[in-house]
Amino acid sequence: MRPLGDFPLPERARIRGVFTDIDDTLTTHGRLTAAAFEAMERLHAAGVRVVPITGRPAGWCDHIARMWPVDAVVGENGAFFFRYDRAARQMRRVFHDPQEVRADKRARLERVKEAILAAVPGAAVASDQFARVSDLAIDFCEDVPPLDRDAVERIRDIFLAHGATAKISSIHVNGWFGDYDKLTMTRRLMREAFAVDLDVEGERARYVFAGDSPNDSPMFGFFPHSVGVANVAAQADLCAHLPRWVTAQPFGAGFVELADALLAAR
Repeated sequence: MRPLGDFPLPERARIRGVFTDIDDTLTTHGRLTAAAFEAMERLHAAGVRVVPITGRPAGWCDHIARMWPVDAVVGENGAFFFRYDRAARQMRRVFHDPQEVRADKRARLERVKEAILAAVPGAAVASDQFARVSDLAIDFCEDVPPLDRDAVERIRDIFLAHGATAKISSIHVNGWFGDYDKLTMTRRLMREAFAVDLDVEGERARYVFAGDSPNDSPMFGFFPHSVGVANVAAQADLCAHLPRWVTAQPFGAGFVELADALLAAR
């Protein structure tokens, strides 16, 4: 990982979109600061696409797509994308799985939930689970006393033992049945909503991804201009791929630092 200041000015000037994780990338200790929200506003006003790519639930993502200065949102680690057409006052919701498949997978996740709660003392179902449609989020530090690394990895391993996909974020372990992730749905979103093929190297280099945790690893590996906010260092050993650039500041202040760097190049 190299300092964000080493990101060449000509390459920064070519960036036309920012994909960003939310928890501990946009937020700071669980809160979205005014400075981070304003940074999204400034990017959006400058014509830079802003798309949160998050593990947060569908209920939250509907609000984000409607109320935030963003062009779309990918949620539940790639289970769907939502895009709000403000002119038509219509929300477009695209899911990886049809409704009947999602219902079957939810029933299977109930069995996984019981296994995790029985095996890992202190773990809890995430408080935002009621708003989810596709995955199971197990809280290990957001609204419960922080669990140690061994406990977090044990949660992940129980998901895997049941044949689920599992990803560790900065606050939750998310599990689901299916081979999708943040990256697969981001590529689909850009292709279907914006006619942008991110598999073309020249297009990919025009977008930045900002994140902080292991569930961001596929995005770090895919984008040549991936950026970690400084707190990414805390879980770097769990990331299969690390970001190319890293900010000096952690959390939302790091996102503001990234926005400032991109806007200064325009």
